[in-house]
Amino acid sequence: MRYIRFFNEIGIHDIPLVGGKNASLGEMFQALTPKGIPVPDGFAITAEAYRKLLTDNDLWDFLHTQLDTLDADNVTELGERTHAIREAIIEAEWPEVLKREIHQAWSELNQRFEGEITLAVRSSATAEDLPDASFAGQQETYLNISGYEALVEACKRCFASLFTDRATHYRIDKGFDHFQVGLSIGVQKMVRSDLASSGVMFTLDTESGFDQVVFITGAWGLGENVVQGAVDPDEFYVHKPTFEQGFRHVLRRHLGAKKLKMIYDTSGLKKSPVKNIQTRVEERRRFCLSDDEVLKLADFAMRIEQHYSVDQKAAKAMDIEWAKDGVDGQLYIVQARPETVRSLQNHQCLTQFQIHPRSDAQVLTSGRAVGDRLAVGRVKIIEDVAEISQFEPGNILVTDMTTPDWEPIMKKAAAIVTNRGGRTCHAAIIARELGIPAIVGCGKATTDLMPVDTQTVTVSCVEGDTGKVYADEQPFEKIETDLSELGTTETDLMLNLANPDMAFSHRFLPSAGVGLARMEFMINESIKIHPLALIKPEAIKDEATQKEIVDILSQAGFDQNEGEAFFIQRLSEGIATLCAAFYPRPVVLRLSDFKSNEYRSLLGGPAFEPREENPMLGFRGVARYVSESFAPAFAMECAAIKAVREDFGLTNLKVMLPFVRTVTEAQQALKVMADNGLPRHHNGLEVYMMCEIPNNVLQMKAFAPFFDGISIGSNDLTQLVLGVDRDSGQVAGSFDEREAGVKTMIQMAIETAKQCGLHTGFCGQAPSDYPEMAAFLVEQGIDSISLNPDSLLKTQQRLLAMEQGDADS
Repeated sequence: MRYIRFFNEIGIHDIPLVGGKNASLGEMFQALTPKGIPVPDGFAITAEAYRKLLTDNDLWDFLHTQLDTLDADNVTELGERTHAIREAIIEAEWPEVLKREIHQAWSELNQRFEGEITLAVRSSATAEDLPDASFAGQQETYLNISGYEALVEACKRCFASLFTDRATHYRIDKGFDHFQVGLSIGVQKMVRSDLASSGVMFTLDTESGFDQVVFITGAWGLGENVVQGAVDPDEFYVHKPTFEQGFRHVLRRHLGAKKLKMIYDTSGLKKSPVKNIQTRVEERRRFCLSDDEVLKLADFAMRIEQHYSVDQKAAKAMDIEWAKDGVDGQLYIVQARPETVRSLQNHQCLTQFQIHPRSDAQVLTSGRAVGDRLAVGRVKIIEDVAEISQFEPGNILVTDMTTPDWEPIMKKAAAIVTNRGGRTCHAAIIARELGIPAIVGCGKATTDLMPVDTQTVTVSCVEGDTGKVYADEQPFEKIETDLSELGTTETDLMLNLANPDMAFSHRFLPSAGVGLARMEFMINESIKIHPLALIKPEAIKDEATQKEIVDILSQAGFDQNEGEAFFIQRLSEGIATLCAAFYPRPVVLRLSDFKSNEYRSLLGGPAFEPREENPMLGFRGVARYVSESFAPAFAMECAAIKAVREDFGLTNLKVMLPFVRTVTEAQQALKVMADNGLPRHHNGLEVYMMCEIPNNVLQMKAFAPFFDGISIGSNDLTQLVLGVDRDSGQVAGSFDEREAGVKTMIQMAIETAKQCGLHTGFCGQAPSDYPEMAAFLVEQGIDSISLNPDSLLKTQQRLLAMEQGDADS
């Protein structure tokens, strides 16, 4: 056959003939299917067939009359001319040779499966899925196609979709000649994911570009809902290095709402062979993939990336579509192409946005953050693509969801906010390509923002996984740094970082790891419930609190009697995310140091916490770990840490004990840890002590045998040296880490700890606030200083200048 190529006849070098999508399918079908990565069989109708159709129907001159003088920015003119082209192609007569060859290929494919099968019909342009242009969603896809007549009709419409408004506009933007681009069609056995699930995965984190993870999204039913952004999908991360070492574990997960699923329409009453239906509550509360299936997909993704990276100096990040067949239970790869946004960024040039919301700032709506940028503009709610003429450049586009038809105005938007969608949906992909922030899956952004339509807002995607739309313009700063020109300081500079959402983006900073990760931040942000309330729910008498706890568990996919499992999973995944981001650099995790008033603020807290006159000096730190009342909660903390080190394989995790009042308490805490499966030095576990109590300094030699290092916490040390309650506004003016007595204590701590062979670190706020404190610590010979992310680069530059000055002298 002249115009048909089966997948076993084509490979990645056949893009001019069959387009990027089909070339990749053929490549994988030949090279990877024999190695256990299933790709459904099929054939490509070549780009020569497209040209044959247009030539035999004398359509080339007509295309020139419509396109040569086209003003692509005139939305009305663009729509009218592309519609005329599509209609002309759809009405064209099939050349007999094409009809004959398509029928022959269709018959042969059915014979291979020993019966008539339903088909997926996808476009594959010769300028598509290229390293510098994704053409995501530009042409049409037709699913559940049954029979020869339906197939040739779908193929005709596929050819015509080369001239959708969005595809035509995109080619002009990217500088592609309409007449040099051809369209091939992929005809492939339909995977029955309408009975199971499907989605998209990337071999990097789509928000930060961190390439040591596989990021998987999925939802129930056919995959178009995930691609188009019609649903908030489930999300999963897998860490590549530890996976390859044999630690097969899901790093992190997010349970999406998944309110819709696309299935076959068997009613025969509609032209479309597929339809959307509401998912059941049970489906929304359950992940669409088991952990084993997530890990299998991650394995597929890594092997696909490796295959496509053979001729590359570095890994070639891939964007892959997968589908699970509800009949045979098999996972299939139905598409793979190069990732074209994050993988091409220059990570040596670091751009950071920092927002400083005013104290009265109002958050109008929130959702999943896309990108790591910030934008200010006027809200413009667009309910229908027909209204796009009302959109002005620089507006914030707010809508239910976007499709490729929206791209002519998306390129004019300062930011995009949608009701529906996940971080691999159309709006997210295009926003990344355009370099603008987007917030997807807000639920009801079009309603929430209606009162401020045409008013100025701030769209922030720089505060973690949750993107926020603030009323009015909020103060922010943009910082650009060329990392290639920065040297390395003699003293290790580390990060104070507690938010796992920010870990992947901050790992590009030139740090030696994380010197202080606060466990209580993770509990407060992602768990929100007092640990004892999860162990002893019967102690909670308030019905409203009981309901709120049950709702949180349900939204995470847990039953009300699975509180302990919820706590351990959430905490271990938060810790593991930090460790994976900086792997193999060390991450020092401070165990929980909530004060009793802070624990009371968690859901269910009042049932378990005393009221103390001065919580700063009360029931906190190690005193909790060795107490009978808190022991079950501390056991869950230990279980989470053990999972991170032994199940996830992230042995770069070190732990740090806070507020160790006496040597006896230190011994007792280490015994409790050992009893809970965390003996010091087992599997290389190092244990540090927060040096924040004067007794830690004065008795350093007595404490030293029980620890591997110290980290000086200047906040509490200053409080206790100066006798200043750091929670009290009345005496706040007396709180200063630079006081001579505090600096003397710090000097003593460093000197004695080094004499005892302990690693010496500093994790207090002072070096972030006062440059002279960083210089003082270096002069004392400290091993590492841990800083807030926004202070690290400034401090690094100051220390490099200081070291250079010493060298010159």
